[in-house]
Amino acid sequence: MSYFDDRLFLSGETAYALYEKVRDLPIIDYHSHLDPAAIARDDLLGDTGSLWLGHDHYKWRAMRLCGVDERFITGDAPYREKFMEFARIMPMLCGNPVYYFSQLELSQIFGVNEPLCAENAERIYDTCNEVLKGMRVSELLKKYRVNVAATTDDPADSLEHHGIHGKTFVSPTFRPDKYYCPDDQALRRLGDAVGGTVTTLDEMLEALDERLAYFTRRGCFMSDHGFEKFPDTYIDRAGANELFGHRKKLDGKDRAALFGYVLSHLMREYKKHGITAQLHFSVRRNVNPPMFEMTGADSGFDVIGDPPLPSDVERFLASFDDRDRPDVVLYTLNDTALRAIGSICGAFSRVRLGAAWWFNDSKLGIKRALETTAEYTALGTSLGMLTDSRSFAGYSRFDFYRRILCDHVGGLVEAGEYDARHAEKLLYGVCYGNAYAAAVKNPATDAALKEILK
Repeated sequence: MSYFDDRLFLSGETAYALYEKVRDLPIIDYHSHLDPAAIARDDLLGDTGSLWLGHDHYKWRAMRLCGVDERFITGDAPYREKFMEFARIMPMLCGNPVYYFSQLELSQIFGVNEPLCAENAERIYDTCNEVLKGMRVSELLKKYRVNVAATTDDPADSLEHHGIHGKTFVSPTFRPDKYYCPDDQALRRLGDAVGGTVTTLDEMLEALDERLAYFTRRGCFMSDHGFEKFPDTYIDRAGANELFGHRKKLDGKDRAALFGYVLSHLMREYKKHGITAQLHFSVRRNVNPPMFEMTGADSGFDVIGDPPLPSDVERFLASFDDRDRPDVVLYTLNDTALRAIGSICGAFSRVRLGAAWWFNDSKLGIKRALETTAEYTALGTSLGMLTDSRSFAGYSRFDFYRRILCDHVGGLVEAGEYDARHAEKLLYGVCYGNAYAAAVKNPATDAALKEILK
């Protein structure tokens, strides 16, 4: 095998043959942080440095790990200089997912098939910029055959930029994290969105319900929630109203109790609207206060949190009757508990393990997740990969995932552990079909996809 050739990660002939069947499947990206306005405007992709380093905190973290000055990361250095600094540290990233993602992006977007380093950085930068000259967002989405790009949106967002753009349906995702224990600014914005005043818990929940219905009409088929821990205390409406009235002074335990009440309410609303609830947990945010103050959120200063207590996950899921619980996808950033979470999926209807998330979407992290999903749940029901990315170059991650997935399944076929006749159908489902089925549960998304695919 030569450097980054077509058989990357594919260790056998069966794996390669299976990969050939799924490599060009379209993409249902059911969770991203892309800018819907940039898609609607069909922005120029611009400079290679801005495309690569303008929003990608994966690359920012890698640069910090290698001692690059912050001026070349989130600072005011020209993008050309930032690119040179990134190129300089690339050879230090042996085995790091950023290395794989970057080299795949170079190959797939720019046709560059050599390892990036300080010595060739100037030439590669100029080559990439020449390719990008005049290239717009729609061209990159078309190149990767992105049928659906689900963005991440606050319930108060207008959704004015969502809809069909070219051959991509930009779908909103309901992300209500600011309302677990809201500040006055969040409530004012929510009130403006519904044309009223929101000052009480009842008014907030009513406004969120109204916005969820609006999101659903605009093609929302996923919600998303990010938090450190599941609630360990459950309260009634009277208790929640009391805590809401004192929300500015709540300690950790009371904040968690209010969060649990709001989340439980929303879960029942998701069931009414056919929305799948994505629950991302075991993450600690902004652990470096001085750098958070300098760079803001989502700049690379979040870390893997404590492993979830399986009993807390069980208690939350068991607080709903199966008829009231929506479809649920569980993602833990701390995958030491992945087997326990997988076993819990089998005890409750319509609960699945999500893809290897964030720090786990590495080569070994994806392998661990696939093995656990296969052994403790049902691999054939998986929704497959998602970008979770702010960069339009992030779609190389689907190819990265599909290669590792095909190698896993192909290895089982070659070992005589799985029937080759079933492998192709399973891989189609995991790579595309299952996410498609989740999307078209929403009539608006179904209609949009029929329009795109006709």
